[in-house]
Amino acid sequence: MLGRTAASLFWMSRYMERAENMARLLEVGYRISLMPGAVEGHRDEWRSTLQSAACDLTYESLHDDITAKDVIHFLIFDERNSSSIKTSIRTARNNARAVRTAITRDVWESINTTWNELAQVKPASLTADRLPEFLQWIKQRVMSFRGALLGTMLRNDTYYFSQVGNFIERADNTARILDVKYFILLPKPTDVGSDLDMQQWAQILRSVSAHRSYRWFYRDSNYRPWLVSEFLILREEMPRSLVFSYQWINLALAGLQSLYQKRYPCHEMAFDTYQRLKNGSMDELFQDGLHEFLQDFMASNNRLSASIATTYNFP
Repeated sequence: MLGRTAASLFWMSRYMERAENMARLLEVGYRISLMPGAVEGHRDEWRSTLQSAACDLTYESLHDDITAKDVIHFLIFDERNSSSIKTSIRTARNNARAVRTAITRDVWESINTTWNELAQVKPASLTADRLPEFLQWIKQRVMSFRGALLGTMLRNDTYYFSQVGNFIERADNTARILDVKYFILLPKPTDVGSDLDMQQWAQILRSVSAHRSYRWFYRDSNYRPWLVSEFLILREEMPRSLVFSYQWINLALAGLQSLYQKRYPCHEMAFDTYQRLKNGSMDELFQDGLHEFLQDFMASNNRLSASIATTYNFP
């Protein structure tokens, strides 16, 4: 497969996943902003949303103050933001169009329909009371794309490059959500274990559709930071956990290895990360520092993405 084709498939899936993740981050910020204890300062929910999305520097270069209205517009519609929902879906569509003959009609139509409908949404019409409904629509549209990809694509290099992009983006997002909660939202030790602390952990779980599954898995109605972190990092049963994402990255890279009959350094990098996660323990992670672990993981995840791009000649 040509490098530019592989790159388009990789980024098509990665940007669709990014659009969904941005919707999830916005939903968390919106829900936390409605909590009784949410105040300016160290609980600045919108600042933490920008930081979690790695968009804070771009936002600050364009705006003097952080307001809910400006942040919401910036993360959904602003095309100066390379990670906004609108920019992500437009970029995914452009990549899909570049490989139109390599993907199925269902995959193309799921992206194209989403873009056409999104283009009709006027920013002024998206009032605060309509935001949850809109974010839910974005998530459903991305799920439609993912369902079309899983249900109609041949299991060949087209499929494998798409899956690698999807799960590298998902792993990055889950790590960012955890890091922003642990390191940014509650830097004061006195807040740990408070009602607000528990409410925020609950919202983090909701942001990755893990609220009910956490309670079912641990048979616990309380939100314990130790267990929430374990659930989103080390549990393969959780489809947005870091270890689950790397399980799928390795499966996709193994598919490419089988097709091309060659194993590269990126395969070893992905396998090593998976083994560390699979054999890791929360005792070790908290002892070494959860923030430090997450920062190192995100850097490693970025290095893997770059290594894959170099290996398969992405332009």
